[in-house]
Amino acid sequence: MKKALIVISAVAFGVTISSCNTDFLNTKPQDRVSSDATWGDGPLSNAFVLNIYASLGYGGFEEQALAAYTDEAMFTHAGRNINNFTEGTEEPGGLAWMSATYYWDNMYAAIRDANIALENLPNATFTDEVLKEQLQGEAHFLRAYYYQQLLRFYGGVPIIDRTYGLNEDYSIARSSYEECVNFIVSDLDQAAQMLDGKTLVDGRASKLAAMALKSRVLLYAASDLHDQTKSQTLLSGYSNKELLAYTGGDQQSRWQAAKAAAKAVLDASQGYKLDLSAPVSAEDGRQNYISIAMGGKSAVGDAAAAVELIFQRTSTTLYTQEDNWPLGGIHYGINNGPNGYHNWAGNTPIQQLVDDYEMMDGSKFDWNNADHKAHPYTNRDPRLYGTVMFDGADWKPRPADVADRDPVNQIQTGYYADGSGGFINGIDTRESPIENWNGSRTHYYTRKFIDPNPALPDNQSNGQVVPWPFIRYTEMVLNYVEACIETGDEGEARTWLNKIRFRSGMPAINDAGTALRDRYRNERRIELAYEEHRYHDARRWMIPATTVGRGIKAIDVRATLKPGKSPLVPYRHDETVYDYTYTVQANTENETRVWKDKMYYRPISRDEMSKNNLLVQNPGYTD
Repeated sequence: MKKALIVISAVAFGVTISSCNTDFLNTKPQDRVSSDATWGDGPLSNAFVLNIYASLGYGGFEEQALAAYTDEAMFTHAGRNINNFTEGTEEPGGLAWMSATYYWDNMYAAIRDANIALENLPNATFTDEVLKEQLQGEAHFLRAYYYQQLLRFYGGVPIIDRTYGLNEDYSIARSSYEECVNFIVSDLDQAAQMLDGKTLVDGRASKLAAMALKSRVLLYAASDLHDQTKSQTLLSGYSNKELLAYTGGDQQSRWQAAKAAAKAVLDASQGYKLDLSAPVSAEDGRQNYISIAMGGKSAVGDAAAAVELIFQRTSTTLYTQEDNWPLGGIHYGINNGPNGYHNWAGNTPIQQLVDDYEMMDGSKFDWNNADHKAHPYTNRDPRLYGTVMFDGADWKPRPADVADRDPVNQIQTGYYADGSGGFINGIDTRESPIENWNGSRTHYYTRKFIDPNPALPDNQSNGQVVPWPFIRYTEMVLNYVEACIETGDEGEARTWLNKIRFRSGMPAINDAGTALRDRYRNERRIELAYEEHRYHDARRWMIPATTVGRGIKAIDVRATLKPGKSPLVPYRHDETVYDYTYTVQANTENETRVWKDKMYYRPISRDEMSKNNLLVQNPGYTD
C-alpha cells in the first residue's frame, strides 16, 4: 500500500497531536498522522479502528426512525421524504429518507477504512500482539456489519476487500446474494476467533457480537425472500435473480445453519430473566421491559438488564459523534415525546401496533368485543405500557409552565367535555394550548427508549444516556425460535418463546403449525418494537402488503360527562366523571400508504449508477 496520510480526530479518541509552533517552514499537515506513524503506534492504531465505529452513527436514535416505514409508526412532520417510500414513489433520482448508517457511499467509506486496517495491522510494528489481533478482529466485525447493512437494503452488492489506488478502475459488478452472505460469515468467523478472550469496553465488538451478527445474517439468508422458489413472482422478469436470492441449494439446510448459529449464541451467554418457569406479575413484566429498553443505564430500572446488550451504541465521547445538548447525550426524548412537554412527537405509534398487543390472558384484542372497545388500554400485554403513551397514561412531571394544567401528570391526547356543549383539547393533542404544531397525528406517543427518570433536565429527556441495542440477546432467542419452527422443532420453539413471555408477564402458549408461526411473528413484533427489525422482518417474510400496505390508523378519544357530573378543572382522566369513547380513524394527513413490490429493495442512487457502469439496478426502478 502506498504511504498515506490518515486523518484521526483528536477529540473523538483523546489523542493530542501537537508540533512546534515556531517551525513555520514545516508544511506537514498538523491534523493528520502518517500511515507509518499510525501502524507503528498501538494507541494510534486503536484510534484508527475506533474511527470506523463512527459510521454506526446514533443507531436508531435519529430524528426520523425506520419504524415510520412500517406498521409501527407514523412520522409526524411533513417534508422529510418519508412518503417517497411509503407511497411507492422512490426512484434512483429521488430517494426516500434513509439513515446515514445505511447509505451506500457511507457504508463503502467505512468498509474502505476497515480494509485499510486489515491490510496494515498484520504488519504493524508496535509490539502489543494482543491489541494487534483484537483490532483486526474488530475490523473484520465492522466490515461484516456494514456489508450486512447494505445486503439487507439492496441485496447483493460489490464485494471490495482491498483498498484501491488512485489510478485504478473503480468499476466492479455486484456480487450474488449468496457470495455476499458467505463473505460476511467468513469475516465474522475470523472476528470471533480473533476476539476470543479479549476484554473490551461496552460498545466495541466482541466474540459474542460476531456470533450474534452471524445468526442474524443466516436467519435472513434462510428466509423466503431470498429463496428463488418462494420469491419467483417478485423476481419474474428480472434477469439477475442471483443478486437477490439463492438460485440453488436447499432452503432447509439454510434454516438448519441459522438454527445452529442462534443456538451457539444462546449457549455462550444469557439474557435478562429468561430462566422463569411461570409468568411474573403484570407490573413486574412492565418494569422488566422498561429496564431492557433502558439497557440497565437508567436510575429507574434494573441495572442487571444490561446483560441483554450484545452490541450497543453507547453514549460516550470514546468513538461516536456527540452533540452539545445537556449532558452530551441523546435527544431521543425531545424528538419523540409529547408536545405538552415541549417535545416534538416525531415517530408516533399507529393504531395497528397498539391493536397487536394481546390481552393479558393471551387472547387477541378485538374492537368487536364490547369490553375491549370500552377499555382498550386495560389488561393488555404489559409491554404495551412500556412502549406506547396513550390517553390517560401516567408520565413524568410536566414542565413548570404546564404543571398547573396537569398536576397529576397524565397524557392528554383526547378531547374532553367542557360542560357547555363543547370540548377542550388535551394538552398533548395537535390543537394543544401548549404547542399546537408538534402534536401527534395518531393520538399516541412513543414511550420506549425515553428515560422516565423525572430528574432529567427540563423533564424532556434531553441528554439521556440510554444505549441503542444494535444486537441484543432476546433477538437471538427469537432467531432460534423462528429457525426451530421452520425446521419442525416446535416443542423447542414453544419453550424458548415462553421464556420471553414469562419475563413479560404473559401466559404460556401451546400453538402449533401455522398458528405457532403467526404467534411467533407477533411476539417478535411486540418484543422488538422500534428496534429497526419490523422493516426487515416484513420484507423477508414477504408480508409488507399487509403491514405498510394497510395504511395508517389513529384513535379519536372523546370524553363526555356522566349525568349530573361537572367537568374537572384542571382536567384529569376519571371514569367516574366521564364516559370515554374510542373511535379508530384512517389518517392520510402526511401520506397515503401503498405497497409496491419494488419496495422490497431500495434503489441504487443515480449517482452511484453513473459512477460504476457495471452496476445493475434493482427490479422496478427505471430511472
